[in-house]
Amino acid sequence: MEFKSIEEQVIQKYKDDENLMIRLFVQWCANHKLDPQALYQRAYPEQQANPALKEVVESNDEFDELHIDNETMLDVLQLFGNDDLAFVVADEIGKLKL
Repeated sequence: MEFKSIEEQVIQKYKDDENLMIRLFVQWCANHKLDPQALYQRAYPEQQANPALKEVVESNDEFDELHIDNETMLDVLQLFGNDDLAFVVADEIGKLKL
């Protein structure tokens, strides 16, 4: 029984961390006036809308003035295996520098 509890805690921690990653992504997009759902769709065109992303976007009408560094955003996305999304974000970073 104790093993299951530890397993559940690990799963919950990953979900919490994943939610943080989504919130950082949404904040980064807000900082650069980009649509997070559109970027996600470009990265994963074969997937339906991401419910967790939609929930974060809808729950954050007012975004903090937290600045997310471009490199940090890329690192966080790659840490969670969102390489395709990191590629799209890197493309947008390139456009922002022009």
